[in-house]
Amino acid sequence: MYTQKMHPATTFPEVSATLSSGEAVSLTDKEEGCDWKMVVVYRGKHCPICTKYLNKLEDFKGRLREINVDVVAVSGDSKAQLDEHLDDLSITFPIAYGLSQDDMKKLGLYISEPRSEKETDHNFAEPALFVLNENNEIHIAEIANAPFVRPDLEQLVSGLEFIRNPENNYPIRGTFKG
Repeated sequence: MYTQKMHPATTFPEVSATLSSGEAVSLTDKEEGCDWKMVVVYRGKHCPICTKYLNKLEDFKGRLREINVDVVAVSGDSKAQLDEHLDDLSITFPIAYGLSQDDMKKLGLYISEPRSEKETDHNFAEPALFVLNENNEIHIAEIANAPFVRPDLEQLVSGLEFIRNPENNYPIRGTFKG
C-alpha cells in the first residue's frame, strides 16, 4: 500500500486532538515564548517502547525550551487509555489523545491494526516526529513503520541546538524537489 508522506519545507496540516486536561488543541499551537514546535506521535498506552521514549523526552524538555522549541505528544488513544497511561509516565509536557485515523492519514503515518484486544481496541499510528518552524513548515519529518525506529533524542536535540543557534546560519536542508 502506498502512503503520502509529509516532506520538509511543506506546511504541517491543521490537526487537532484533546489534551489530557480535556482542552482541544491544534498540534501547531505553540507555548508562549516558543516559535518552533516538536510533535511526537506515539502508538499508545499499549506500547512500552513509547512509554520509555516519552519519559526520556522529558529529560530533554528544558534544552528544547532553551532554544524555543515547544513539545506535544499525541496518540489515537481514548481519554480513558491516556488517563491510565499517565500512571506510567513522568512527563510535564502536553500530551494529547484522540488523533483520528483520518488525521493519521493526512500526516502520512503508518497505521497498524491491533494484534489482539489485549493490545488495544483501535487502529493506531506508528511513531512519527515532526519539528515545525515558526511558519509551521516541517523542518524535520521522521515517520517510522515500527515502534523501535525513532530518532535518538540526544542527537536530535543537539542538532536542533546547532541549527537554532543564529551564529550558525543553518538553512533548511533536504527539502523535497519533486
